[in-house]
This record gives sequence, C-alpha cells and structure tokens, in this order.
Amino acid sequence: MFETLKETRSFGGRQLMLRHESKSCGGPMELSVYLPPRAADEKVPVVYWLSGLTCTAANFTEKAGAQRIASELGLAIVCPDTSPRGAGYAGEDASWDYGTGAGFYVDATEAPWSERYRMYSYVTDELPRAIDGAFPTLGEGHRSVFGHSMGGHGALVIGLREPGKWRSVSALAPICAPTKCPWGEKAFGGYLGPDRESWKAYDACELLGRGTHPAKILVDQGLADPFLDEQLHPHLLEEAAAAAGQDLEVRRRVGYDHSYYFIASFVEDHLRHHAAILAAAASAD
Repeated sequence: MFETLKETRSFGGRQLMLRHESKSCGGPMELSVYLPPRAADEKVPVVYWLSGLTCTAANFTEKAGAQRIASELGLAIVCPDTSPRGAGYAGEDASWDYGTGAGFYVDATEAPWSERYRMYSYVTDELPRAIDGAFPTLGEGHRSVFGHSMGGHGALVIGLREPGKWRSVSALAPICAPTKCPWGEKAFGGYLGPDRESWKAYDACELLGRGTHPAKILVDQGLADPFLDEQLHPHLLEEAAAAAGQDLEVRRRVGYDHSYYFIASFVEDHLRHHAAILAAAASAD
C-alpha cells in the first residue's frame, strides 16, 4: 500500500518518507511517518501534524525537531502533504496561497478542484485507515491532531467537527477564522464557491457555536508574526470558545514569528499535551 521512498534512523525510531495512491485525492500522495522505538514491540498512539501554506510532507519532519520527544513519549507522528500535486488545473500553480501546497484541508465542491482537492476526507478517513492497516498503531480512539497556520486551521476544524475521533487538538499560529481573512476568503471562494454559508463548516469559530471538544485546546501564537493581525485572529477564537464554554489556552509568545524557529521552540509542549491526553485514554480502555 505504501511505497517507501526513504528510511532514516532517528532517536532509536524509524523516520519514513512514503508515497501511496489516494482515492480521495485522485493520485499519488507523499507523507512522512515517524515510528518511535516502542513501535517495534507494541502498538502506539498517533499524532497527525498538518502543515501550512507552501509546505510538503518534509518541512515539519526536517525542521521541527519532533523526533526526540516523540521517541521518549512513544508517539508516532504522521505528516501528510498539504494538497494533491500535478493535477494540471488552470491556476493551480499561479499563487502560493491557492492551489498546489494550499489545499486548506477542505473537500472542494467547485470544479475542477472537487475531483482531487479532497483533503478533509483524506486526512480524517482515508489516511488514518491506511496508516492503521500498515503500522503498529492503536487505531480509532487513540489519535490526536495539531498543525501550523493553514494546518492549525485544519487541526481545529477536524477536531471540532469529529471530536470523537481525535482525543486532543492543538495549533501553532492557526488561521482561526478563515471566513474572515484574505487567505480563507480566497481559498474558500475557489474551492467551495460563493455561498459563504457553506464555508462555515470549515471555520473553527463558527464550529464552536455548534459544539465543543472535550479536551482543552492548546494554541501558541507569536506576537512578532507578520500575519497575526490580518490573517490569524486568535482573539476571535478566544471569543468563540468563551461563548461556547470550550476549554482553550492561547499562549502569546513575545518576539516569536511565523517560522519553523517558532514551531521548533514549542513543539515539545504540544507533543506532551497530546501524550498526556492519549495516555489517559489508553488507561481508561
């Protein structure tokens, strides 16, 4: 099912770069998987990382430094790509914030994008089933999700739409209200069409009006982030969470920007956040 493109030893575990054929995305998709040493002898929980605009499956894998702590905690990490590649659609590569590398974790409904840009179904259904079928994972009920920027938006939306499938959710510099920022308006208008009501299904602030996640949501945001004021809007997430009764912690980090220096600084906190909740779930089983 998975073709191994590269395997590297890391902190006693296995770092894999893989490719497989995706029905949801209508073609080949690349991803990375880190298996901790514990996976050699037992099944382990999985944390899914969703990357931001322009990223591939390799960015987090190579830059975040997550393998050391994942090895200690016994967590597998799965990093999918951010969109299908090479679909050949007009405009697919015309801009960095739409098309290739910018799937926004939605199931597109507008032609031609609806044929292949089905990242929501890929990440929430097809990929977890494939991972659980190929690797020693604990499966349903033992997954968490986090991400950065566009991927932070994806993690929040996925966790809030399907809280029973994802034990915990966190994000770094997420796009909190994509229906109210230029990046989201551009992507949703193209992928989902002009009916803004349909966009709300992929907006974390709107989803909090429909229900909450049972675990605390952790968010880190750099105050030197150049996208903070125009694109990210964590204050809107805080307002929506307060109104809904969602347990949310937004930590504002002085001097930090939007880069992988920021991600690498706080990825350990996020992995420990997920590990604690996943361990409690495993103990309850």
